[in-house]
Amino acid sequence: MCGIAGLIARETRVLPETVRAMTDRIVPRGPDSAGEWVDDSGRVGLGHRRLAILDLTQAGHQPMHSACGRYTVVFNGEIYNFAAIRTRLEQAGMAPPWRGHSDTEVLLAAIAAWGVQAAVEMAQGMFAIALWDAADRTLTLARDRFGEKPLYYGWCAAGFAFASTLAPIRALPGFDAGVEPQALSVLMARAYVPAPWSIYRGVYKLPPGCLLTVGVDRARNAPAAPPVEGVAQDGLILTRWFDYADEVLAGAADPIDDADEALAALDAALGHAVRQQLVADVPVGTFLSGGIDSSLITALAQKSVSQPIRSFTIGFEEAGFDEAVHAKQVAQVLGTDHTELYVTARDALDLIPAMPHVFDEPFADSSQLPTHLVAKLARRQVTVALSGDAGDELFGGYNRHQQVPRVWRRIARLPGPLRAMVLNGAGQLPPGLWNLLSDLRGRRRSGQFGHNARRGLRTMARADSFDALFDGFLDDWLLTGSPLSGDVVRQSRLGLDARLAALPLEVGMMHADAVTYLPDDILCKVDRAAMAVSLETRVPFLDPGVTATAARIAPALKFASGGGKHILKELLYTHVPRALVDRPKAGFAIPVGLWLKGPLRDWAEDLLSESALAADGLFDVGLIRRRWHAHLHGAEEQTQALWSVLMFQAWRRG
Repeated sequence: MCGIAGLIARETRVLPETVRAMTDRIVPRGPDSAGEWVDDSGRVGLGHRRLAILDLTQAGHQPMHSACGRYTVVFNGEIYNFAAIRTRLEQAGMAPPWRGHSDTEVLLAAIAAWGVQAAVEMAQGMFAIALWDAADRTLTLARDRFGEKPLYYGWCAAGFAFASTLAPIRALPGFDAGVEPQALSVLMARAYVPAPWSIYRGVYKLPPGCLLTVGVDRARNAPAAPPVEGVAQDGLILTRWFDYADEVLAGAADPIDDADEALAALDAALGHAVRQQLVADVPVGTFLSGGIDSSLITALAQKSVSQPIRSFTIGFEEAGFDEAVHAKQVAQVLGTDHTELYVTARDALDLIPAMPHVFDEPFADSSQLPTHLVAKLARRQVTVALSGDAGDELFGGYNRHQQVPRVWRRIARLPGPLRAMVLNGAGQLPPGLWNLLSDLRGRRRSGQFGHNARRGLRTMARADSFDALFDGFLDDWLLTGSPLSGDVVRQSRLGLDARLAALPLEVGMMHADAVTYLPDDILCKVDRAAMAVSLETRVPFLDPGVTATAARIAPALKFASGGGKHILKELLYTHVPRALVDRPKAGFAIPVGLWLKGPLRDWAEDLLSESALAADGLFDVGLIRRRWHAHLHGAEEQTQALWSVLMFQAWRRG
């Protein structure tokens, strides 16, 4: 795991010290060594910060040159099947004289042998790559299938720049980009900035599964919008080399309907992925929340090693938010070497000022706080941690994957005006009454049920299609209007993929989450939170064999017995007693809503004051202040909506 950065100069030569200044901004991503390289013409510079995981010797140092002399690469990530690719090169007689045993050297040899697209297609892993081709005088950027590793690029006074995070680009002389309105709009609605946007105008994220080829002699001018796939423009060519929709469609065309066959296929694929991702020349552990996904990954990891694997979790003192007790019970059954840490509101308060630096871009998933804390805890003992992320997106783990399709199938039968009238009326009932009705049916799982029910009903009343309903459920500002001033409001809708329209609604929702929410929220959160403390995280669920298997498993096997992830649960039950993990989904939630009324109130009030909100002219001050007061007085739960504003404001202050 590492950090990369580089520059194609607009006019003057690239200086090695300019490249070093860029990589100095990402030292935590690679604290073990640094390297920079400038080509003979002085137009191109590549920089690297290394966190040594495989081949800890100088043989793994970057930037790395191919044996043929044509290619130079900086690489962030891990190629888990590098040994198989190395063998394939040797059997084909295309292997160079090996200098070491790093995956970077193997990847570079594969590129020299078969080309960059063929090499990344055969690579099973997570990566962000920058490759200089001296023959064609092109720079190619590449990102892994689901976006586990970040990669930004854009234009500034110095030229065309790229980096693992925004900080190296922002450090270049003359950088003065303003806030991108589209990015800010989606941040308010979704709590994250989705690819291809970044928070800055003219700076973009490379979408997952894509290559961007930049002609060095035509990279001086920034396009007016992000590059379009397959369309050459101003010396840029954006190529998609992996599309998850294709995998979903292929799986639907060749489904696994038999439960026993599905269980065996999943066990084989996930077990292989875990064993592959345990390979490292440094200590490896797991995140263990006690939920389905992390418990299954930890169980398979423990099964694969002879010594107790190290597992880590955190808990909270507030009632209803403590999952650490469940993690501890799972760890005892599995026999892991378990470490837990309890977090207080004071811990969160102390951490919040660091969040803008940790994430380097406004990011408003409040589980960023416990994720950073558990990464910090794990880093005391290990350098690599396996996580259970992506299980929800692949196997239907979010409540919305069931609830939204179920509700839509019922309400879609009603004429639009009647539907709106009935649902709007029900949405006006007090939260307490909805809580009482739920209690009478024995179904309430949260103190916020009444607030959530009201919001859900009013959201459904506005929806004229399933796509709009799905999108609306994710937008905490939908019912009150945008928190942005009229001058910066933009369309923030993401939507479902029309190519999957013939498949069950649940499948379309899972796909949408896998290509938007997963890379831009979940994977972003884990990468930034962990790399800030120099911890590499690995995601076995995103192994190509696992994702292909998941796509083939029929929806009925994912949503059996009235809940999502049924097939994952059945596999987990072969490792731990059902009673330990058979409980409502909790997520990695923290009591931030309560803290905003207590120990975080002064901090929030400062950022949400009229003067602070009005400073840049970006926000509707009155609307945000009204929602803030409603939250403080318990009239309406407003945590997520306000957290998006707070995280932007904190980032803006730096």
